[in-house]
Amino acid sequence: MSPSLHPATQAIHADDRINILTDVAPPIHTATTFRYPRDTSALKPVPTEGEFVDLQTPLVYSRLASANINRLETILTPLIYPTAGESELESLSNHVISYSSGLSAFHALLVNVVPKVIAISGGYHGCHGVIGLHQKMHGVKTVDLHADDAAWDAAGLGKGDIVHLETPLNPTGEAFSIQYYADRAHKRGALLTVDATFGPPGLQDPFQWGADLVMHSGTKYIGGHSDMLCGILATASSSDGLKRARTLRIERIFLGSVLGSLEGWLGVRSLRTMELRVQRQSTNATNLVSWLDAALNAPAGGKEADIIKKVVSKVTHASLQTNDMSWLKPQMPNGFGPVFSIYTHTSAQARSLPSVLQLFHHATSLGGVESLIEWRRMSDTEVDERLLRVSVGVESWEDLKVDFARGFKLLAEGSEEEKKGKGVEDGVDRVHRGKGLVKPFPLHT
Repeated sequence: MSPSLHPATQAIHADDRINILTDVAPPIHTATTFRYPRDTSALKPVPTEGEFVDLQTPLVYSRLASANINRLETILTPLIYPTAGESELESLSNHVISYSSGLSAFHALLVNVVPKVIAISGGYHGCHGVIGLHQKMHGVKTVDLHADDAAWDAAGLGKGDIVHLETPLNPTGEAFSIQYYADRAHKRGALLTVDATFGPPGLQDPFQWGADLVMHSGTKYIGGHSDMLCGILATASSSDGLKRARTLRIERIFLGSVLGSLEGWLGVRSLRTMELRVQRQSTNATNLVSWLDAALNAPAGGKEADIIKKVVSKVTHASLQTNDMSWLKPQMPNGFGPVFSIYTHTSAQARSLPSVLQLFHHATSLGGVESLIEWRRMSDTEVDERLLRVSVGVESWEDLKVDFARGFKLLAEGSEEEKKGKGVEDGVDRVHRGKGLVKPFPLHT
């Protein structure tokens, strides 16, 4: 497949070269074991250095690989390495390794590298949980990612260790310079690993800025429909990267964290439209953030802005990092991500807002075509109780804006009732009983 093709085209056609069937839509292969050749001269025993499989190896057993997984990894290759030449793509497909979940991918990364020190800060609490397991097993130490060199020196961070950067950050949607942390890591002989879940292929290319390994929770934007678990690791397109990818593939066999065949099929389905989805979601999020930020900075006296200010105290998203655009715009040239956070004035407001919205599901996770909002305290014990994480879908952003505006109006009026001793929740309950403070929400306005 020509590298000059747009990623949207690659997502449709990158697997054409391995397709030997007449089906336009890929079939689901459920087999766990595959027959060896009848021709005895074609039998190839396991090499003495051990069991190994890449995308060019005939299928043997589904814990090693399967047709749907191979197809998923093949399509992901030109999306993760958008500047690769045509001659590179076949070999680079072995640099992309899928797993049964994002956390199993992160676990595999730590098993592979076995760092003594990890620089990490904030981000997805599940990754901190995995690190906790490794602390129990072999005493790995952590140091604040954003600490100065003296703190890194004191922790002993050096050759063979990990600097783990999540950008954009969960749950706030804020971004950090990959190049800056790559330089800091490499100066010490450490690896820079980037969790790019919130900046999926098409929005940023961490390898362009010095990442050694890139991780994705494929459950999110690669899956895109809230119906599959998946994790992805990709290694740099160097000889060292290929060597590490080969080891990761071997170790995946014994970790037992291979992606299921159905999930591989769902991932292929999803990749066909990933660019369309992610671009729409990112644009929607930026438009909503811009609207909210303008309201928060508007002079008093604007009716809608004043209502928003009674509920929202702060909004966070990479698009608001105006002082960072010198590096942020090149790093994320096609959009700043579909996730942002809203901070309310009180925890009661944060707890109540999802229940008065009609176009946002109150649910955890993110990346699906539907918009989600989560009072983050439902799944994260460390988070500010006034924080709401918003995962924007592919709906019309104007409809989402109207839904938000109505929700803010209800809570603002509920705040007035709270002063009279009735409380925010009383106002919410009255809406649910059909005696609402606002009229029923029309799906199209």
